[in-house]
Amino acid sequence: MTVYFIGAGPGAPDLITVRGLRLIERCPVCLYAGSLVPEQVVRAAPETALVRDTAPMHLDEIIAEIEAAHERGEDVARVHSGDPSIYGAVAEQMRRLDALGIDYEVVPGVPAFAGAAAKLATELTLPEIAQTIIITRTSGKASSMPDSESLEVLGASKATLAIHLSIRNLAYVEEALTPHYGADCPVVIAYRATWPDEKYIRTTLAEMKQAVRAEKITRTALIFVGPVFGEAHFIDSRLYDAAYAHVLRNKGKKNKGKKKDHDTADQKKTKRLGAGS
Repeated sequence: MTVYFIGAGPGAPDLITVRGLRLIERCPVCLYAGSLVPEQVVRAAPETALVRDTAPMHLDEIIAEIEAAHERGEDVARVHSGDPSIYGAVAEQMRRLDALGIDYEVVPGVPAFAGAAAKLATELTLPEIAQTIIITRTSGKASSMPDSESLEVLGASKATLAIHLSIRNLAYVEEALTPHYGADCPVVIAYRATWPDEKYIRTTLAEMKQAVRAEKITRTALIFVGPVFGEAHFIDSRLYDAAYAHVLRNKGKKNKGKKKDHDTADQKKTKRLGAGS
């Protein structure tokens, strides 16, 4: 018996991985986070499967369901939104399963920030603009943030920020990041990315509070901050530059350059020998 922690992706039912879907299709028990996982995903479970929404359940109740399945020898599809490794609340479940001696595996999924970036048709890393993505959040009721990971500290990098679980903390986001990014820095609010009712608000640090208030968004939103969302003037990557040689392209050009250097060295050696004769 195995528990499979499956990342269902950001919301669109067809963004789940093939591996994750096949496990849901065969597991006799399916426990899913109903507030964030689309119902269409768990409809793939067998007709005879036990399917439970864990949104109203606490940790002890969830583990009790898994223990019962373990006693019956039934595999469990434990379905989470996005990718389980990012704010998935799976670590405490796995710790309990370790103590109980119950086997488990993790199946990755498309994280929300990747799904949102795809819908925006935006590359989060642009040459000489930003080469780092920071996935973070702000302190909330569920958990606080370490002082070393505050936005005041992370903002000093001026990297592309993907701020989760913080739509109610926009005043703090603006205050903490404006000194680093500037009031006119581009911001994108991604509400329920890839869901049928998804919404994307393009704004700035200075105007985002008003924009979000006008749309009455209070939850399930991701905050993107960074110049990549407004910067149209950037250099081309060298990766596809015609003059850039690497092991899979223009290999002969590299070798030709090496041969030329080698020939030059041989010529110099011949001249030295001739001078000494």
